[in-house]
Amino acid sequence: MEFIELKNIEKNFYVNKQERQILKGINLSIKENEFLTLLGPSGSGKTTTLRIIGGFETASKGQVFFNGLDIGKTPPHKRAINTVFQNYALFPHMNVYDNVAYGLKIKKFSKSAIKDRVEKTLSLVNLSGFDKRSVKSLSGGQQQRIAIARALINEPKVLLLDEPLGALDLKLRKEMQIELKNMQKNLGITFIYVTHDQEEALTMSDQIAVMNDGEILQKGTSENIYNEPKNAFIASFIGTSNIITGTMERDRKVTFLKTDFECVDPMPGSVVQIVVRPEDIEIEQTPRDRNSLKGEVIEVIFFGVNYEMKVKTGDFIWKIHSTKSYERGQFVYLFMATEALHVMEMERSL
Repeated sequence: MEFIELKNIEKNFYVNKQERQILKGINLSIKENEFLTLLGPSGSGKTTTLRIIGGFETASKGQVFFNGLDIGKTPPHKRAINTVFQNYALFPHMNVYDNVAYGLKIKKFSKSAIKDRVEKTLSLVNLSGFDKRSVKSLSGGQQQRIAIARALINEPKVLLLDEPLGALDLKLRKEMQIELKNMQKNLGITFIYVTHDQEEALTMSDQIAVMNDGEILQKGTSENIYNEPKNAFIASFIGTSNIITGTMERDRKVTFLKTDFECVDPMPGSVVQIVVRPEDIEIEQTPRDRNSLKGEVIEVIFFGVNYEMKVKTGDFIWKIHSTKSYERGQFVYLFMATEALHVMEMERSL
């Protein structure tokens, strides 16, 4: 039995008196103690999905199950689920202690029980000794930790996080990614995280559900999503990709740019799209007897760790990441190993 399960979830909103479908038959299973990320561009439906799990929105159709029980009509405060919102929603007139303790005070816990829990929870988020501080005096990262502490103090079985790192600078965001993942492991609770940041999702998640236009296009591990994208949208949205159209005349051989390439995918007689990641293309000065193309270097950019080059072959421009550098205008050969070519059916989706 799955810990959380969404079955055929649809959600309709009325915009200017016209009905608009936001979610289109969402099916999603989440295991206990899993870190799952809903990843997609703005307007893909990820936050609406999160709000339905939390009880802040009601599905137009479908069911939400928690430990096998249908919780579709259970109000948010009666679900073992807490939420950390993007704007943190802290009380500016209260100090750190009162912000974190607020939920327990509402539930009428004793003063000693509240004190013990607040101290324990502040320690969990590395903010021991901050209890008397004004939340207005804290940095963005510290405020984010307080918002997490306030959610964790109620000991939820599930924590929902709606783009909680969006307001932080790049360095702090990367630090908090590691802290959140470690926190989730140490606490042993389920995290459901919403972001449009691909790197954030790949870094933190046990499972990623890629969303677009109200649908889940693919669900899998970071490695699976990155290396085996189901369609061109996912391939282009997750990282950087070269996507080119070709044909397969027989199993494990694909043709594009008037050249035959060996690949690992059986899809004979099909017009296909081929995805090749920039780091999987080897750039050399001499040709190989298979899987290589001749091209002209038209752009070279140094990124510190590697070079990004654009190489034109025929009417197609390849993007390549390499520790080697070649001069603009130089002719080179591109080699792509069989496992570097990921072949997909045209317009393929789940």
